[in-house]
Amino acid sequence: MPIVSIPAPDALLRLAEFDAVIDARSESEYAEDRLPGAINWPTLNDAERALVGTEYKQVSPFTARKRGAVLAARNIAAHIERECLDKPKDWTPLVYCWRGGQRSGSLATVLSAIGFRVHLLEGGYREFRRAVIAALEELPQRFDFRVVCGTTGSGKSRLLQRLAETGSVQVLDLELLANHRGSVLGLVPGSPQPGQKQFESHVWDALRRFDPARPVIVESESKKVGDLRVPEKLIERMRASPCIRLDLSLEGRVQLLIEDYDFFVRDTDTFCARLDALRVLRGNEVVNGWQEAARAGRTRAVVRDLLVSHYDPVYLQSMKRNFAGFAQPLLALDWDGSAASLDAAARQVSALA
Repeated sequence: MPIVSIPAPDALLRLAEFDAVIDARSESEYAEDRLPGAINWPTLNDAERALVGTEYKQVSPFTARKRGAVLAARNIAAHIERECLDKPKDWTPLVYCWRGGQRSGSLATVLSAIGFRVHLLEGGYREFRRAVIAALEELPQRFDFRVVCGTTGSGKSRLLQRLAETGSVQVLDLELLANHRGSVLGLVPGSPQPGQKQFESHVWDALRRFDPARPVIVESESKKVGDLRVPEKLIERMRASPCIRLDLSLEGRVQLLIEDYDFFVRDTDTFCARLDALRVLRGNEVVNGWQEAARAGRTRAVVRDLLVSHYDPVYLQSMKRNFAGFAQPLLALDWDGSAASLDAAARQVSALA
C-alpha cells in the first residue's frame, strides 16, 4: 500500500485520526520532545547513531550506510515482531523522525509493504516544532482567560485542580504542565521539569483542545514557571485578562503550604538548601535565621515569615504591575481551607465561566 505523505499543519489537525503516532528517532531525541501521544520505535538508538556517524566521518559514507542498514533492519524487525503482529489491516499509523528522511522512511516502507496504511510526516519533528511555535503565536488570541489570583499558599493550584476534576470549566494548569509549583521552593525533589521544547508542546496540546467559545481558567503565573518560559503571547493575553481573587487566612495558608510541601518538612536539609536561593534578595542574616529555625523544628514559623516578609510583598507588587484586572476582580472568593469550602469556591467560578 502506498505511503501517504502529510504536511505538519494537516497532521496536527488530524492527530486523533491515527491509531498510533510513531517516533522513529533515538531515545534521547524522543525524551527531549515529541508529538502528543507518540511512542518510540527507534530505527537507530543513541549508541547506534553514534557508531554510524563515526564511520561516516572516519571511514566512508558508503560503509556507514551499510552499517546503518543492518542496524535499522534489525531494529525495525524487532519493533514489528513486538508491536504489529496483532494489528488489524486497517491499523493506521503516523510515522516521523527528525526531518522525515531515512529513519522514518525505512520504517514506513516496511509497514506499508505489510499492508498498513502508513502516513509519513513531511519534514518530521522539525516541521512539527515549527508548527507548534507558529501556533503558540496565534492560539492564545482565540481564548478569553480568567486569571485566578491570590497570595502564595492561598490555594490557587488546588482550585484549578478541583475545577479540572469537575470538568465544569476549561482549565490551563501551567504548573502541572511545567511540573513545578511556581516559586523558589516549587521544584519537587526527585521530579525534574521537562525541557523548554516539551513544555511548549504540552501548552500547545492543551490549548488546541479548548473551545474558543468558553472561557479558560488559568493561574496568575510570572513569565517563568521554574526554569521554563511561558510562551510570550500567552503571558501577554493572561496579563490583559479579568481576574478572580482567591483569599485564605495567613494561618490557613501556612497550613496549606505545610501540607503541600510536606517533603520539606520531612527533609530539613533540602529545605534549607532551597532557602539559599533567597540570599541575594533577603540577605545572609535573614536566610541564616530561617535555616536555624528550620533545623530547630520551627518550620511553621519559617513558612509564616517567608509569606509575610518575602512572598506576599513580591507577589502583590508583581500583580499590581502586570495584571490589569487585579485591582478590580470579577469575583472575590474567601475560603477556609476545607474541602467543602473549596467545592463552594469552584462552583462560584464555574457559574461565572
